[in-house]
Amino acid sequence: MDSIEACAAHYGDDAQAMRTYLLTGHERAMQLDNRGPISFDSNRKLDSRIVEAYKTYGFYVFTGVLKAEELQDIEQDLEALKKRFPVGPGGKFAANGAPALGADCTAPTLVWSKPLGDPLGGSTLANGRHQVKLHEPKAADDAPEMAPFILLGSLQFSETCLRVYGHPQLLKVAEEINGKDFAPFNETLFIKEPGIGAAVSWHQDGTTHWDSEDFDQDIHGFNFMAQVYGSTAVNGVWVLPGSHKIGKIDITELVRESGSERIKGTVPLVCGAGDVIMCNRQLVHGSFANTGFEPRITVNMGFHRRSSVLNVMGAGTHNDAQVFDDAVIAKRSEVIGYAIDARRQRFPHEAPYEYQPFLEQGLDYKWKAEAKAVLHDYNALDLSI
Repeated sequence: MDSIEACAAHYGDDAQAMRTYLLTGHERAMQLDNRGPISFDSNRKLDSRIVEAYKTYGFYVFTGVLKAEELQDIEQDLEALKKRFPVGPGGKFAANGAPALGADCTAPTLVWSKPLGDPLGGSTLANGRHQVKLHEPKAADDAPEMAPFILLGSLQFSETCLRVYGHPQLLKVAEEINGKDFAPFNETLFIKEPGIGAAVSWHQDGTTHWDSEDFDQDIHGFNFMAQVYGSTAVNGVWVLPGSHKIGKIDITELVRESGSERIKGTVPLVCGAGDVIMCNRQLVHGSFANTGFEPRITVNMGFHRRSSVLNVMGAGTHNDAQVFDDAVIAKRSEVIGYAIDARRQRFPHEAPYEYQPFLEQGLDYKWKAEAKAVLHDYNALDLSI
């Protein structure tokens, strides 16, 4: 409630409307039947109730996926990562004078925003998919001029994020939704620090297949959103349930019909630390500036059906547009192998996931010092559609 009150106070004459929106949205989200632990039936198929709920709403909250030990690993790794961040956008050195994280990369890495800003809203960035600009509250006088809020290509910088990527149950879910030959999309780290974290305007992630004759609700893939500290109505992503089935939506019109940026019918993705949300990329979704008191750090990783990307011209959203042929997909998929082995080394009691394309080709990836160089700039091959 303290964060809700703090958030509402940033909205001036709309304070009461924002307070009501946050509270009722939270209540609606908790009433939906789409949360619980990952579970499989006796045939190792994803529980049909999970599949049906995901198809209905476009998202599912998997509870208790990451345990305390792994969350502690991630927190320690994140603190080390932050010390390597450049002192400002485009900087080549960290505060301690050492070369900054990503300074030697050619692919995009750290994205910055002014505190509590909406850097994408109403712009032509990301193919113009962020059609409206959200309210940008005034940050505290002692806030920094700019703050990092998205780390692209995160698996090359964080071994703990790489191990999350190799989680056997999550990869099995990806197989169940997108087929045994599923393909990777991209991986990011979202950083929403309290009093600083930027907004991400309402949008749908898909770009390429809206007019395809093969269009369906899964053609643009999905993202896993692993939460390090949890997600609330104030700091979390909001979604319009069921909008993944409709097709390309005029978000400007949605806002007009709602009378404000508080789109009617939307709910927040509410969950605790260690929970992982599976979210369809075609859902209308976005997040407000984090004017509350709780941080949100999201380990984000996406997956596609192979048919959605094979021999398709990419959207050019996260990297240069290119055709994703077999060779590109194979190269980009190597990270799955390294992630599986990195996780096996840290959590030897788990049964590692077996990725069908590797089994068919007799491929075996080992996570060791030399492999880190292979991941350098790996996100230049993100399968962005």
